Amino acid sequence: MDQNKPKSLLMFLIPSLIGVAMFMTPIPSDDGFTIPVAVLSGWLQGLLEGALPYIMTALIVISFLGSLVQKGFRPLWMDQNAFLRNLFDVSIFWVVTRLLAAVFAVLTLFELGVPAIYDPYTGGLLLYDLLPLLFTIFLFAGLFLPLLLNFGLLEFFGALLTKVMRPLFTLPGRSSIDSLTSWLGDGTIGVILTNKQYEEGFYSKREAAVIATTFSVVSITFSLVIIEEVGLSHMFFPFYLTVILAGVIAALIMPRIPPLSRKPQTYAEGKEQPDEAIPDEYKAQSFGSVKFGVDMAEKRAAGQQGVAAFFKSGGKNVLDMWLGVAPVVMAFGTIALIIAENTPFFTYLGMPFIPLLELMQIPEAAAASETMVVGFADMFLPAIFASGIESEMTRFIIGCLAVSQLVYLSEVGGVILGSKIPLNLGELFIIFIERTLITLPVIVVIAHIIF
Repeated sequence: MDQNKPKSLLMFLIPSLIGVAMFMTPIPSDDGFTIPVAVLSGWLQGLLEGALPYIMTALIVISFLGSLVQKGFRPLWMDQNAFLRNLFDVSIFWVVTRLLAAVFAVLTLFELGVPAIYDPYTGGLLLYDLLPLLFTIFLFAGLFLPLLLNFGLLEFFGALLTKVMRPLFTLPGRSSIDSLTSWLGDGTIGVILTNKQYEEGFYSKREAAVIATTFSVVSITFSLVIIEEVGLSHMFFPFYLTVILAGVIAALIMPRIPPLSRKPQTYAEGKEQPDEAIPDEYKAQSFGSVKFGVDMAEKRAAGQQGVAAFFKSGGKNVLDMWLGVAPVVMAFGTIALIIAENTPFFTYLGMPFIPLLELMQIPEAAAASETMVVGFADMFLPAIFASGIESEMTRFIIGCLAVSQLVYLSEVGGVILGSKIPLNLGELFIIFIERTLITLPVIVVIAHIIF
């Protein structure tokens, strides 16, 4: 027996089990169930409550100023540092996005300029509610993410689940971890995890795009908030089962239709496709895939360089998300919410759904149609719009759909746009509409059975 075998096994098991405990272990909370990372996030958010809008505004301004200095002056100390160059040397489009985010954040913080920008339901919602949550989620998720990524857990599950994930969802087995992390924790954590895997060459462009828009599911906690907002908290169990069924059906279909099906099966920076095949010598053994998974996990864990390197990697994750992702969420989220709150734009976009909703015999179809597309701006907007609808069945459908649509700009969509995952705003909107058209009939059929 290899003398290093017990040591390498422990190097895989201990950090990976801590990672599973942090990101995937449900624990009771006031709202139902959550995960330890979310508990830490909530604790810090409470501790820094008054300061977080100021901190986030400062980080967004730093993000813009850093890009301005890098693009305009290219100082040697920034140019020669690969991490800083990657962080600040962005295209003109993203420089303008960071400028807009900085302007929106400052105006909202000090309530200056146009009230539509700093309104509690537009810029105020982002700066005082969402961005403080993202600050703390990014801190703890970024810091502890290497526990899931770097010590062999994904290699282990990759070997076990590729035979399931490939034929069903056209994805590698390791993507199952992304889904579980999102489901129990938060959709943004799933996107962060997917982005890191894509950058490191474990997912192709197509796989990263599919996982981010299909498996970064809305957490149980957020789902509870939605069902309470539509006044049906007593129906959470059938509500969440409906969301899961609709989500699985969407996950089977979405990777097989454009725009996701047209994404190239190429890898970041020209990296080679990872070999998922189980070698013949393992196939002949009992539990060969498990043994192969353990061996691959041990090999991955053995390559780690100690505690200092772990926290350095985690710290870079955190800065990347604070300075790279937060401005995108602030810019796109504010614009989308201003449009949703102050114009009939999303109402007009929802009008084509009226005949479809009437055909499906959904009560108050005209009122329901207004919620069909508004969720692209923010997941809570459909639930807020639905609160005035009398029909419980219609409110149930809108609540389920709001969670199933998944790609909303104020959070998950904004995080995707701020990441390296190859999806643009137009593609996200098409994916949002496709998810709506796929999940709506499933939800309506179940609603007709329940009501």
